[in-house]
Amino acid sequence: MGTSKKGGYIEKLLKKADNALQEGIKKADEVLDNAVELGIMTTKQAGKTSKELRNKAKKERRALQERGIEKISEGISAAKSITSDTQNDLETLKKLGKLRKAEVITEKEFQAKKKKILDRI
Repeated sequence: MGTSKKGGYIEKLLKKADNALQEGIKKADEVLDNAVELGIMTTKQAGKTSKELRNKAKKERRALQERGIEKISEGISAAKSITSDTQNDLETLKKLGKLRKAEVITEKEFQAKKKKILDRI
């Protein structure tokens, strides 16, 4: 009789240990499932944030390109204007020279006008 009590006690102890292991495995599985779920959510959020940042960078790039093109166009226009003004000034000098030769203006008037025009160029 003493042996069957001990055998029953060991069986109960082993059963409790087995139940405890099963419960531990169950809790570990739950924690692992939660960790995987959190990882998936984090990955989705990171992907969403990455996409938003890429889109923002594309918009910024386009804006910078547009501003750059605008500034280049302004520079070209300014250069054309300066060239055009210089051509006009040179034509004016030629006309003033003809007026001086024809004695329509004096040498002093010619020199004064010439100096103003050359100062602009």
